[in-house]
Amino acid sequence: MNRRHILIVDDEPSLLAVLEPVLCAAGYKVTTAINGRAALVADDTYAPDLILLDLGLPDLDGKKVIQRLRLRRDVPIIVISARHQEAEKIAALDDGADDYVDKPFEIGELMARIRASFRRRTAVHTDGNAYRSGPLMIDFSACHVTIEGQPIKLSPKEYDVLVTLARSGGQVVTHKRLLEAGWPEGAADTQYLRVYIGLLRQKIEEDPSDPRFILTEPGLGYRLSIDPTI
Repeated sequence: MNRRHILIVDDEPSLLAVLEPVLCAAGYKVTTAINGRAALVADDTYAPDLILLDLGLPDLDGKKVIQRLRLRRDVPIIVISARHQEAEKIAALDDGADDYVDKPFEIGELMARIRASFRRRTAVHTDGNAYRSGPLMIDFSACHVTIEGQPIKLSPKEYDVLVTLARSGGQVVTHKRLLEAGWPEGAADTQYLRVYIGLLRQKIEEDPSDPRFILTEPGLGYRLSIDPTI
């Protein structure tokens, strides 16, 4: 059985000294890189299954590394950074990061985020024509949405927002990306988005006040639960 391969990109020797043995003990294969250029070389060489990436690297800003990685392939990227500002988190997610963990963090939390990232990638079934997760099914070619086989009627903008969430495979989608999907002409703000998220929840959630499908990431955006039965 092949072990999943994780690339850690961080220039703090003390952090690498802790993370590498912990991840190896958990059954992962681990490669480390201490700067952005080394990370890109390691990605080319090993094609790791997941990347843990610090933003404050000595040569390249971590967001630039994310952008370059995203031009190559769709690998899960979890940012681990001491940059706690909301704007930094949003920028990293907009650039293509899947998740964001603030330093200092508990090892247990990071391990849970890693497992969740792998689970999202394996549990969500998306191809060019359809998305399926639990009772939710979206037929992209027919622009058709069902819950437990029952059709759900959505407006074009509601559908565009839902599809953007679905195509992101359970990762956080920022307000900016959702607005670009629903209002490409730029004539909307986050208040519009909140209204349409509320309308979507009214239509697809059993209890809109306690959503199981469309989950809020405070200050950042929303994510679509990969399997509301879990």
